[in-house]
Amino acid sequence: MSENKGLIHIYCGDGKGKTTAALGLALRAAGAGKKVLLVQLLKGNPTSELESLALIPNITVIRPEKSFGFTFNMTDEQKTELTDIHNRLLDNAFNAMTVGELDMLIIDEFFGAYNKKLVDTDMADKFVFQKNEQCELILTGRDPQEKFISAADYVSEIKCVKHPYMQGIKARKGIEY
Repeated sequence: MSENKGLIHIYCGDGKGKTTAALGLALRAAGAGKKVLLVQLLKGNPTSELESLALIPNITVIRPEKSFGFTFNMTDEQKTELTDIHNRLLDNAFNAMTVGELDMLIIDEFFGAYNKKLVDTDMADKFVFQKNEQCELILTGRDPQEKFISAADYVSEIKCVKHPYMQGIKARKGIEY
């Protein structure tokens, strides 16, 4: 296999660190002069990593411009609006990947959006099954379907053994967001 062939990574599970692992790859790739696109689904609130990522050449972040909160609190209208936003983000990312503008594409919370039908699943499937061969693809989230696990080259499951939330400690800026 060619060293230049892009592989597929999955970071999944119920533990903290899926996005963090993907961002570590983005940092490494950018340091090697590679062009990285990070697409964040289901995330519209400001998060601390955005400030740092904005300072790194070769990393571009696209995400919803507003927060819709947790999916279990969304109205049907909000879900429809968010699905439209996600589909536009993914369409832009797929086009950039297809024409070879990217060395690495990270789709954060891919599986959450996919499993909740907050993306066009046929379009989302194309990222995995019609991927540009040179592009490294990283997908994060909980509960990936078997078809994605089978297609991936790397699958890392991050398991929650203990988390401060279980003790009533809320998310902290710079650590969880």
